[in-house]
Amino acid sequence: MPSRTTRSTSYGPWLVGLGAALWGTESAWRIPLNALFDAKVIVFWEHVFILIMFLPILVSQLYEIPKIHARTWGFLLFSGFAGSAVGTIFFTLALKYGNPTVVNVILNIQPVISTMGAFLLFGDRLARQFFSYAGIAIVTGIFVSVAHPTMIGVSFERAGLNLGTGYALVCAVFWGLATVAGRGVMTGMSLRLASSMRIVVGLACMTVILLAYGKLNGAALWPPAAQAHVTKAIVLLILLASISGGIPLLIYFQGLHLTRASTAGYFEMMQTLAAVCITWGFFHASLHPHQIIAAIVLIGAVAMVHHVQQQVEPGGNPR
Repeated sequence: MPSRTTRSTSYGPWLVGLGAALWGTESAWRIPLNALFDAKVIVFWEHVFILIMFLPILVSQLYEIPKIHARTWGFLLFSGFAGSAVGTIFFTLALKYGNPTVVNVILNIQPVISTMGAFLLFGDRLARQFFSYAGIAIVTGIFVSVAHPTMIGVSFERAGLNLGTGYALVCAVFWGLATVAGRGVMTGMSLRLASSMRIVVGLACMTVILLAYGKLNGAALWPPAAQAHVTKAIVLLILLASISGGIPLLIYFQGLHLTRASTAGYFEMMQTLAAVCITWGFFHASLHPHQIIAAIVLIGAVAMVHHVQQQVEPGGNPR
């Protein structure tokens, strides 16, 4: 037990931070991919590449499948649909139509949504200070979204609210609800099988979505823009699926296994830091001064939501 404690306090939290930071790099690949593929097609190929990476893990856990209860399957299906498929589509669209830095900061509202979802679905207790910090997070999230707050009275468009911000909020809702469903999955399925099967479910959902939109064909899956830059498209998809997909997932959960949930929550903020560094530094998606202040307050409020909830509900929910 002492050795476990020592490991938990040494490199466990840093594995959580590394995994979260690698998740935050996805904007680096998703933004240029938006110029080559439709958003839904990007998510489809992302799932294909991640599933190829996870096949050895999936095959090694297939013996568990007959033991899984219907309720667990229900949580898994919703988690894969809301998180892996639909939520990721809206995130890709948000990066395409909005300020990428704003988008990545807005997604920090996700823990507030997942906490409320866990309260309604699982009866989790809410700390007395929850609504205070959640309210601060939501208000500052609005100020991060608005480039010109004094123009709100004139029109939302002139204030700077755009389609990208709306997509980011929808993404936060779907990812937050997927986190709640993921908790339900973990009660009846091993982590390795759950992570692999979520990718399978996500790919199945994306296949149906592309079929419904008439994009499950060669012309849509590999459009002229991608044909003109084949090497670039393949490299970006591999980087998205590996550096920002499968690899951080494995690193993150290994770190979470060695780390107290109350500590892990703060190291997860590395995701936002990495994302903002990339979108701000490489894509020049800067923020106005009031947005920077609001972003700092938002991240602090979310961290406090996590902190106060740990006092009443030990344990945490992964993305």
